[in-house]
Formats: sequence, C-alpha cells, structure tokens
Amino acid sequence: MQNRRNFLRASGALMLGGLGTLMLPGCNTKDAKTTSETASADSTATAASNQTSTATNLAAPGLQLYTVRELLEKDLKGTLQKIADIGYKNMESAAGSKGHYYGMKPKEFASMLEGMGMQLRSSHVQVGYNTGGKKPEHETLTYDLQKLVDMAAESGQKYLTCAYLAPNERRNLDDYKSHIALFNKAGEACKKAGLQFAYHNHDFEFETVDGQRPYDLMLAQTDKDLVKMELDLYWATKSGNDPIGLFEKNPGRFPLWHVKDMDKTEKKFFTEVGNGSIDFKRIFDAANTSGMEYYFVEQDVTPGNPLDSITTSYKNLGKVVTV
Repeated sequence: MQNRRNFLRASGALMLGGLGTLMLPGCNTKDAKTTSETASADSTATAASNQTSTATNLAAPGLQLYTVRELLEKDLKGTLQKIADIGYKNMESAAGSKGHYYGMKPKEFASMLEGMGMQLRSSHVQVGYNTGGKKPEHETLTYDLQKLVDMAAESGQKYLTCAYLAPNERRNLDDYKSHIALFNKAGEACKKAGLQFAYHNHDFEFETVDGQRPYDLMLAQTDKDLVKMELDLYWATKSGNDPIGLFEKNPGRFPLWHVKDMDKTEKKFFTEVGNGSIDFKRIFDAANTSGMEYYFVEQDVTPGNPLDSITTSYKNLGKVVTV
C-alpha cells in the first residue's frame, strides 16, 4: 500500500502518529401471563432496549491489517495469532510488499485465519489509474479487475474494497467520473462472483472539485446495490461530516465501517478507539440505519507497538458495543 503511505506522509499524518439479531432478555411468547408478570417482562425488555438502542447485536470486532503492516512483514503467522489472542474475529487485508494476501494463495491465507478463529471479510485494493500505461507492481482494479475478483472469491471473503485514490487519480471531476464507471463495472463483476464491491473514503472526497463534492457524486452515480461504501468514521468526521447524517441520507449504503478515533489536540491525529473525541456510542446506535455488517478498527499510525494500540481499542470498544 505504498501509495496510501505516501498520501498519509504528504498529508502530515505520518508525522504524528454481520449484523446479527439481538436476543433481548425478554422475548415475545404466546403463553398466558398474569398482569404483573407481563409488566415485569416489559420492564426488562425496555431496560435492555435502552442499553442497546439499535435492535441488533453487532458483529464481533474486526481489524484492518494495515494497522499492523510492519509486524506482518516480519512475522505473518505470529502477528495474526497475537491479534486473535486479543479477541478480534473479522479481518480486512491490505496488500504489502509481497502483494495481496501477504504472499500466500488467497485460500491459504483465509484458512490460516480460520485456524486461529478469525475470518477474512474484506480486502483493500487500489485503482491503479493514470499510471502512464505502466502496469503497477501488484494487481489493481484498472489492470486486473477480474483477477482481483477471482482471488477474493477463492478466499471466501464477502467484500472487495477500493482503499484509496492517489493524488494523480483525483485531479478533477472527470477522474472521479472515470472511477464511478469503473466501480460500477467492478460491482457487476463482484456480483457475478457472489461478492460485494465497496469504496473506502478519506477526507478529500468531501472537498469541492469543479463545484461539486466527489463523494456526493459517487453516491448518486454508482449503483446503490452494486457499490456499497465503507465509511471511515475518522476521515468523515475530520472532513466536517456527521456519519449519522450520511447514514440517514443514504440508508443501507454503509455495510462496512472503519472505526478509528481522533485525538483531542488541534491537529486531530489518529488515536486509539475510546481515547479521542469521536462519540462512537452515538454512531453505533445508528448501525441499523447504515446497514452496517462489519466494522474494522484501524489506526494508520500508532505511538508505539501497534499491538498495544489495538489492544486498547479492543478493550474500549467493549464499553460501546455489545457483542
């Protein structure tokens, strides 16, 4: 993900650092009850509903593996086992120096995760656009769409997600229109393979380009069934947007989330979930509206060992999410 790293470095960031069904304690029954028994059951159910305002029990915490990219390069299996030991269950991969799936066959990588009690749910890929005709080192949507789809299908994952647009891929609105056509095409290819395509945002998509916000254009002109959105809660918030507002305007469009926090300094750097300024309880309460299926902790830069940071995020998530 070198392009992504370059972007973060250029933006100054590197200089800092499935929905399931909630089984409520009280459930409906056709058995006759006394008035007092019924009132007691209703009181219990109401209390439970107040504790979890969404009528869902959210998926187990996931992790975007970009967070631990350097550790994976040194010790893939050992690092994954440590992630499993923390308690993470759902993984989203990101290509490294050895390519997609960390140099392994997609099925082999997925099987390794399964052996540790985890599941591969999504993988991040790049567009690979405007490269001057030179094919990128690793597979991209522009040059290798079908191969990426085939690899994702082989792994058994559900989502294939575009991770990022490099600066030379978003020079003007025409660039975005080209990507919209590509994303619809990718969505079709994914659908045929039993997959779902998605797009992951940063903050630049919310900046006005040629009189229009590209993110609005992407939502309007991509097929809502073929192209879903992975909302990065940090970047959306940093850009001045309320995630809940986006959910309400586009219900069911956001099955994937990146859960990362924003510190309380003026620079609004990345920080561990629960240590920053984002009100995750409020956002998670809108999970049904968004259509959220999986959420992945991601911290692009950590102050020390990434395993320490993701451990903190996992523990703090327990204060927000009932799994």
